[in-house]
Amino acid sequence: MKATGVQPKLVNEIEREASVIMECADNLAFMRPLASESVKLVVTSPPYNIGKSYERRVSLDKYIKAQAQVISECVRLLHPNGSLCWQVGNHVDDGEVFPLDIVLYHLFKDHGLKLRNRIVWHFEHGLHCSRRLSGRHETILWFTKSNDYTFNLDPIRVPSKYPGKKYYKGPKAGQLSGNPLGKNPGDVWTIPNVKNNHVEKTVHPCQFPVELVERLVLSMTDAGDTVLDPYMGVGSSVVAAIMHDRTGMGCDVSREYVDIAWERVFEFQKGTLKTRPMGKPVYDPSLPFGGH
Repeated sequence: MKATGVQPKLVNEIEREASVIMECADNLAFMRPLASESVKLVVTSPPYNIGKSYERRVSLDKYIKAQAQVISECVRLLHPNGSLCWQVGNHVDDGEVFPLDIVLYHLFKDHGLKLRNRIVWHFEHGLHCSRRLSGRHETILWFTKSNDYTFNLDPIRVPSKYPGKKYYKGPKAGQLSGNPLGKNPGDVWTIPNVKNNHVEKTVHPCQFPVELVERLVLSMTDAGDTVLDPYMGVGSSVVAAIMHDRTGMGCDVSREYVDIAWERVFEFQKGTLKTRPMGKPVYDPSLPFGGH
């Protein structure tokens, strides 16, 4: 195990640090004692069943059955006004692509959840393919439990393309035609993925960028709400939650990842954690200074 500078924890001990609860445990064992309808946002990125170091590859049918159990427990925990965001890519078998958002969609619908958006996460870097086009996006399925759900648009608005544009005729002539706080970010988000030169990079091979989760936390919860990640990895979802005065909960079966997650939480509390700021323009080498 890589030394992280964090005092090792007991594998099955639930850790509590103010608004943080993290455990090294199987996610079903972690979730089952939790109170029903106690979580405002479930946000996670499960393994894609492609043989990464943190997963054991199984048949697609077995993978779907395992996902069904986890999803069922997440739905039990979800608040009536809450949201569930399942971020996935593709399962690839012998060169054939199986889009996991399509494969898993019915599992959420079977619980009566309602799809609000299929958010496309676009990034510029990744594995280079030689026999098909290189994958440069993944998807976030955003479901709600009811039609009465929390959604705060203002905290995640992005700069308008024409911020000073005004109505040129009619009763609003001369007034700004757009919202002064910015525009709706839409359902295609261009956010860098966490590669070797990313400020947030740890040992995890498929790490959530914190700013991706920040948008979900800010728009789908209120201060004081609880955010749960049942496949926590190195804790990016928990970090995004506590950055905005929410309670962050999560678990992972890797003790190394959980220790790194705690280290990141402690760094945030000390004011030393480095994250990519939400809304920072994506680097463009064709522009002077990369557009910064």
